[in-house]
Amino acid sequence: MSKSLQTVGFKIGKELFGVDISNVKEIVRVPEIVKVPDTPDFIEGVINLRGRIVSVIDLKKRFRLGRVDRTKASRILVAEMDGRVVGLLVDAASEVLRLPADSIEPPPDMVSGIGIDYITGVGKIGERIIILLDIKKVLNNGEWRQIAAKVNNEANKEAAALNA
Repeated sequence: MSKSLQTVGFKIGKELFGVDISNVKEIVRVPEIVKVPDTPDFIEGVINLRGRIVSVIDLKKRFRLGRVDRTKASRILVAEMDGRVVGLLVDAASEVLRLPADSIEPPPDMVSGIGIDYITGVGKIGERIIILLDIKKVLNNGEWRQIAAKVNNEANKEAAALNA
């Protein structure tokens, strides 16, 4: 029996993407997102997820595919990236997909040649194509540090204002 990869499938625009199911903690409806000043354009802001402040990345902006137009189908994939919890804003989350190992190919040369190291492969499910992502590589360390500093600064300001 060949190995298979279990992924959480989601859509950005008309494209189908997948991330390893082990990296996704939960999928939630989009709550109120609070903007954080002076962060990169693709950082939508932060949400309060059961008392925990979670940064939200708009994957459509991050991948330069436009902007996510929020609808009832929009979701946030709550994922763990190197010990950090982050929200990934997507147009819609679909089902858990099981991809046989032999249906996954490496990214085409044209894609890998432009430095997108977060695309790990391209899978085929019937006639559909799914782009497989390594969500741990969606942000580099410098971006993580910048975002964490801004979010912590805003959280400290908010806490100080509440305690005043």
